Amino acid sequence: MQEVVFALEGDSAQGFLDVVQEVWLPITSLPSHQFPQALDRGALIDQEHARRGRRIVRKLSEACDKLPSALFITKVVERETHPSFGGGFGDVYRARYRGQNVALKHMRHFLHGSQLRDIRLRLCREALVWKDLDHPNILPFIGIDRETFPNSLCMVSPWMENGTILKYLDVHGRGNVNKLLFEIAQGVQYLHSRNIVHGDLRGANILIKEDWITCLADFGLSSFTDTTSKTHTSTRAGSTHWMAPELIDPDRFGLKFVRTPATDIYAFGCVCFELYTGRPPFSELSETAALFKIIAGERAQRPDGELMISDDLWNAITAYWAGDPGSRPTIDIVLQNPVWPTPNPTSVPEREKSAELQVNFEPVPVPQSMSLV
Repeated sequence: MQEVVFALEGDSAQGFLDVVQEVWLPITSLPSHQFPQALDRGALIDQEHARRGRRIVRKLSEACDKLPSALFITKVVERETHPSFGGGFGDVYRARYRGQNVALKHMRHFLHGSQLRDIRLRLCREALVWKDLDHPNILPFIGIDRETFPNSLCMVSPWMENGTILKYLDVHGRGNVNKLLFEIAQGVQYLHSRNIVHGDLRGANILIKEDWITCLADFGLSSFTDTTSKTHTSTRAGSTHWMAPELIDPDRFGLKFVRTPATDIYAFGCVCFELYTGRPPFSELSETAALFKIIAGERAQRPDGELMISDDLWNAITAYWAGDPGSRPTIDIVLQNPVWPTPNPTSVPEREKSAELQVNFEPVPVPQSMSLV
């Protein structure tokens, strides 16, 4: 059966993707209190079937170069002429959608050939990871816009006026760093609980919402860790100063290049260092020199200054930076550290439906030959 599904092409592949996304997955995502009382709950598709459905969507999307129609949105307007900021392969523009400011993440046009295909595949993977996430410490996904830039796709998310966590700390000081780190760890815990590795934890990918809560962004290097999935990203893109040693030189560890929960924990330790100091570990060194230091087992020295890292937190960071991936704590253990502030008892595990931009995906007509570009 799977061989037949993954061999689908064209309209057949698009139709199958849309059925799974719009019919199968919404049913499996219903909370138990929303099940119709007249239905036998045992007859409803369980969460394992939901995971299987998401896995089918991911694999078929990559195979046929298409995305579910429900992910596409229309009527994004008032896009600013110049990007607000940019990354290695794309630019972010401010625009408006349904009366609120949004961010458009646009892939640059100068890419071509195999590089363009790789980035297109990365966008596909990012959308399929991001679309199902719902947590107060995760940047919400709104949809994909294909109208603003002809023959090109944009990822759409709420505009974060407060910017990155690094900008926030520069403006407001570092008096509440532990609170921010705790929120980041909660976001990581949510991802890991869903068998998702973020893959690129660093200050530039952590934003501050209007309510001053942190949220993780940029899921372009994220991957699934479930053992039946073959959609691990093998691209070696990433930020050197935050990379675990087994990602820099996997052969030395007898491993393949695979991002794991343990590599996220290592990166989280680097984020702890970064938020306290304003710079990543080994920032005074070139990337090449930093690589050799990390592979050799050296780690950044404990910083001193006006705002000191406590003994308890520094000991924890040292554990996050363990050379052996298996010796690093899980994110659940990380969150048990007494250095973190006591959680607000009124907080909820899933994103509250309040002032944030609420979006219901709107199915749109799909051209017969639609592909990702």
